[in-house]
Amino acid sequence: MSKEPGSSVQKVQQTLKTLGFSGEVVVFPDSTRTASEAAQAVGCHVGQIVKSLIFKGGETHKPILVVASGANRVNERRLAELAGERIEKADADFVRQHTGFAVGGVPPVGHPERLETYIDEDLLQYEEIWAAAGNPHAVFQLTPANLQSMTGGRVVSIK
Repeated sequence: MSKEPGSSVQKVQQTLKTLGFSGEVVVFPDSTRTASEAAQAVGCHVGQIVKSLIFKGGETHKPILVVASGANRVNERRLAELAGERIEKADADFVRQHTGFAVGGVPPVGHPERLETYIDEDLLQYEEIWAAAGNPHAVFQLTPANLQSMTGGRVVSIK
């Protein structure tokens, strides 16, 4: 841990405590912005990295959070079926507005509003997973069960 945590990282750490989770945010000197960078920094398989991706409902314009395995790409057609409406990619401003975090550091928790959340079923195969923690250098370790209880997300196939 060589970088000082910023306010976004502190917000994630406080959210974890509020949720009753004892895990600690770890800040790395190198980037953890992408799944492969995060896996390299942590020393785990890329599939153990939790990507928090924000999409926008095509009709409702509501934010939709997909927490996906770093090894997977989200099938947007499948996501539209799950959401019951067409979906659009969210731009950086929409992501920040609805999560409070910048792209590259969006955690699965700590957002200003409750988000409709889908959890990639492939994450359940791992004992431990790692998620972004507020900036492109910070992550925290958790289990798939922690992820489910923290987000209230629905486990689905996103491929």
